Amino acid sequence: MKLATAAYPLDWLDSWADYAAKLEDWVSRAAGQGAELLVFPEYGAMELSTLAGEAAAGDLEGCLHAVSERIADADDLHADLAARHKVHILAGSAPVFDDAISARPVNRARLFSPTGGRGAQDKQIMTRFERAPWDIAPGGPLRVFDTSLGKIAILICYDCEFPLLGRAVSGADLILAPSCTEALSGYSRVRIGSMARALEQQCVSVMASLTGEAPWSPAVDVNTGRGGVFGPPDAGFPQTGVLAEGVMDAPGWTFAEVDPRAIAHVRADGGVLNRSHWSEQDGRDAPPAPVRLG
Repeated sequence: MKLATAAYPLDWLDSWADYAAKLEDWVSRAAGQGAELLVFPEYGAMELSTLAGEAAAGDLEGCLHAVSERIADADDLHADLAARHKVHILAGSAPVFDDAISARPVNRARLFSPTGGRGAQDKQIMTRFERAPWDIAPGGPLRVFDTSLGKIAILICYDCEFPLLGRAVSGADLILAPSCTEALSGYSRVRIGSMARALEQQCVSVMASLTGEAPWSPAVDVNTGRGGVFGPPDAGFPQTGVLAEGVMDAPGWTFAEVDPRAIAHVRADGGVLNRSHWSEQDGRDAPPAPVRLG
């Protein structure tokens, strides 16, 4: 299968038609290259706040409500694009107010299939900025989505830096890591986390990034990143573990071909078997006793 992962810039939108045209352009270009799964980044939906005007887009609290109020329409648009172009789409994540979970918004990514299926994954662990001053809440539990492309899990940005979250979705063939990082250091942390999850779980991880500046936003005003697709550096995969990477801070799609049989093979007969040997850590991870050396 062919994957497409985005380095996606946020734009000021004068109308809903502008947003629909932008998404149509991005999806059609990836689908036209034969991509079957399209991955947009964390907080890719924040440009929807501009539809509420400068005051809302430029206010930390106001932008949360402005985006959340548009998500139902955005979801219908993504579902339509997925069906028309016969692709799976992970939409750019968004702050969503969901009273069933919290009085505060969660950071939610939504997955759409070409046959009308819809799924949602909320971020589990908040960054310092999301905790304060933005006050984004941890969301619903981790999920693994069974699709025609294989089993897909989503670890949103910071979540991908935590190995136990990766282990919780160990049944997944693909781990999607939509990200939003201000500095190169932040991008590097998520990239390293994505590569580590692919190594540990012997699967493929797919990182998407926001890129460029959005000076109208106090939350996502500066963004650094690129698309990347990673696998275990083992049998059937590149020795570096890097299947594909885009150009830093250059908007556009990065494509990679992934053979699901390679994932099954490396799990069954790789040079190492990290996923199978995971439980051998049990009992060995207790704090070591101090040893005095002279």
